[in-house]
Amino acid sequence: MVDKLVIVGQGYVGLPLAMRGVAAGFDVVGIDVDELRVKRLNAADSFVEDIPDAELNAALDTGRYVATTDYAGARGFDVCVITVPTPLREGVPDLSYIAEAGRAIAPCIEPGATVILESTTYPGTTEEMLRPLLEAGSGLRAPEEFLLGYSPERIDPGNARWRLENTPKVVSGIDARSLAKVRDFYDRIVDTTVPVSTTDVAELCKLLENTFRHVNIALVNELSIFAQQLGIDVWEAIDAASTKPFGYLRFLPGPGVGGHCLPIDPSYLSWQVKRTLGHSFRFVELANDINDHMPEHVVSRVGMMLNKASKPFNGSRLLLLGLAYKKNSGDIRESPVIEVVKRLNRLGAEVRVADPCVEPGDFPDGVIPVSATEHELAEADAVILLTDHDMFDFGLIQRVSRRVFDTRNRCRGDNVERL
Repeated sequence: MVDKLVIVGQGYVGLPLAMRGVAAGFDVVGIDVDELRVKRLNAADSFVEDIPDAELNAALDTGRYVATTDYAGARGFDVCVITVPTPLREGVPDLSYIAEAGRAIAPCIEPGATVILESTTYPGTTEEMLRPLLEAGSGLRAPEEFLLGYSPERIDPGNARWRLENTPKVVSGIDARSLAKVRDFYDRIVDTTVPVSTTDVAELCKLLENTFRHVNIALVNELSIFAQQLGIDVWEAIDAASTKPFGYLRFLPGPGVGGHCLPIDPSYLSWQVKRTLGHSFRFVELANDINDHMPEHVVSRVGMMLNKASKPFNGSRLLLLGLAYKKNSGDIRESPVIEVVKRLNRLGAEVRVADPCVEPGDFPDGVIPVSATEHELAEADAVILLTDHDMFDFGLIQRVSRRVFDTRNRCRGDNVERL
């Protein structure tokens, strides 16, 4: 008998998991509240860059994948994975999507079924929030009648080397039976599973991973500001430090942080520490402050560059290269470039943005979408490199642009200033 797998949420996390589920032999039902998204999926039109249309079409052709907005299709599942977003609302974790998914899936739970949460959240969510919702809606008890666990997602959009299947997967359960079932499931999906003792540990693991990145990015961001003021090339210093084979990990400065994990996940940890222990998580709060101010710093540096040419922001034609938060990706979630755009608009600049990885409909208001052609580069009063997609022609950028502000250390020349 083929197991039935239900995945709630068909975005950057849920859709790759659905495709792996089909490949592993599951009958997969992908549930999403977005009707347009569901329509596109069933027409083999993928909006997730890691899943090409051909892969989605092949999954549909097996007859073992369907996308739907109707939770009735979830009935009789063996495993359900919840992969919904967990945004911040005014600095406070918003778990409403988890709660809605839990209430909706609960009536579909049958004895022996397994529910797994993958959404990023603070320690205690699986046990203290999701479990009571599932028990109330199903009339069943966990772990006596159904099993429950947590496994943090580790999706890195656009990363061709580390994909879902070859990235080690941390797994946990609310008891030994739940852990065994959760691990058995993911052993069919990924190459390596890493069991931990409790769901709290697994939830904290995810926050630790991203807080580590957040704090270290903040360190090099602040260092880049001071190094520039001291007249020292921070990029050369980082390259030199990176030759050390122990005790050092390479992090690079940039215009800020973004994506579905940063800066949201560290704020979850800071909020939980403050709420439960009454203490400030000073490293996280300092990192937030530094990284949140990087778009402002970028705009200030561009202003200094324009000032040298006796040009004000007001009326200047500025070409921004990159809108996504990371290279070779079309993901603009929490992208610091959006804040750069807002600040430049308020200063009266004519803002044009080139990003071949981002769909035209995803460009924010207040910008003119263009391509990074020789004409656009030459006509700009300043070119600002914010996301260093490999498909950009950096030789052309250096050669024809009047002046370049490079936040990614990809350009050289007398017309280039670097972060």
